[in-house]
Amino acid sequence: MYFRELCMKNKNSGLTKNLILTGVGGQGNVMASRALAGMLVDAGYVVTIGETFGMSQRGGSVMSHLRISPDAVKSPQIPKGGADVIVALEPLEALRVLTVYGNPGVSLISNARSIDPMGVITGERDYPSEETIHEAFARLTARCWIFDATAIGLVLGNPVLSNIVMIGALAGTGLLPIDRRMFAKEIRKTLSPEKYALNLKAFDAGCSMIK
Repeated sequence: MYFRELCMKNKNSGLTKNLILTGVGGQGNVMASRALAGMLVDAGYVVTIGETFGMSQRGGSVMSHLRISPDAVKSPQIPKGGADVIVALEPLEALRVLTVYGNPGVSLISNARSIDPMGVITGERDYPSEETIHEAFARLTARCWIFDATAIGLVLGNPVLSNIVMIGALAGTGLLPIDRRMFAKEIRKTLSPEKYALNLKAFDAGCSMIK
């Protein structure tokens, strides 16, 4: 059952969907969260956004909390263990968020392409192996989708388009009441025709990755 249907069924219960979008500085995390919020507000939901920034100019952690309600403003901070959906632009950031905000019912969509944090670059720490990360994802989530969104962005001409690819993937899961029409309406507000068409391609590519 889609979230829109759940909201209609539980209109008086105050049902809220908690989504975290996480990545590192320079990946377009904030732009993605604002686009998601815009789509959902246009659809009639009340969306509260809380954002945290690490050393974003140096590839530090960036995390956006989106609390999506049919009828009420919520605290901008999702409680620990309270995420329903996590969308991660970087796999280690996905793991960080899962260990704090995850729960047995959480769904995860993660980019497979890693970006070494400063501790790994300086040799102070090791980046976990792909096998270790995937095993953790399987253990800590109810549902998980992993694919290389950065590679898709590169094919389209810009790796930062991975953020739009991930929005398309999110739409493809049906976990939130968003679709291509809503995304097209949202980005038409700010993008030139050329960028508009390119972002739609990125969205479609992400949606096609969900099976």
